[in-house]
Amino acid sequence: MDAVTPQRIEGQGTLEADWAGSTWLASLPITPAQDLLEGTRRLLVVSPHPDDEVLACAGLMQAALAHGVAVHVVSVTDGEACYPDQALWPPARLRDARRHELAQAVRVLGLDATHVTPLGLPDGGVSTHEAELTAHLTAQLMPADLIIAPWIGDAHPDHEATGRAALAAAGARGARALQYPVWAWHWLDPDAPAAPWPTAMRIPMDAAMRSRKREAMQAFATQTGDVEGLDCQPILPAHVTARFHRAFEVLIG
Repeated sequence: MDAVTPQRIEGQGTLEADWAGSTWLASLPITPAQDLLEGTRRLLVVSPHPDDEVLACAGLMQAALAHGVAVHVVSVTDGEACYPDQALWPPARLRDARRHELAQAVRVLGLDATHVTPLGLPDGGVSTHEAELTAHLTAQLMPADLIIAPWIGDAHPDHEATGRAALAAAGARGARALQYPVWAWHWLDPDAPAAPWPTAMRIPMDAAMRSRKREAMQAFATQTGDVEGLDCQPILPAHVTARFHRAFEVLIG
């Protein structure tokens, strides 16, 4: 996740207490991870910024490893533009810090540096490199892979461009593709009469998976504000991270 200015992403957004009472969210069908992953050679998780992969898919990545499915993360940008007005956190420092945070987070989930490919595309400028990203993902994919990327309607330009590139690559290679919402939990209506995604599903996590996910999320100290010299609201305050402490993750088919 990263700092953005689109109309739908402002203020504190929808609180998790409201999502807890959402009828349409509770009615999404439950799909066990092992069923979702059946026949999958490799799970390729594409993340526009370091932390999106953990917020949205930490449980699924753990389940894949537990069921013998290879996992790889493509980190599209380093999220270096998240605090443009913070003199003590210029892009170069953030780039290094966020790569380190991602390495810490994936270790908690059972991965190491060999399972992460950082592309270093410009934070906030993925759409101008969409063709390059599509080509990279297409070259990486095999037909038996499952690629997971942000929802193309998430309302963050980097998320949407990453999602489009993943869908295009999957189409070119005959691979399965699913999408994950991140910013959507900020602005969607929990009281809407129907779910915005007809093919969405909930992937449950057990207590151990949830605990490791929380620990992995805590690794992103620059985003939670647990660092010195940050004189502004962090990207991931407690009311935002609460949306990702659920007993399930949501994927869109």
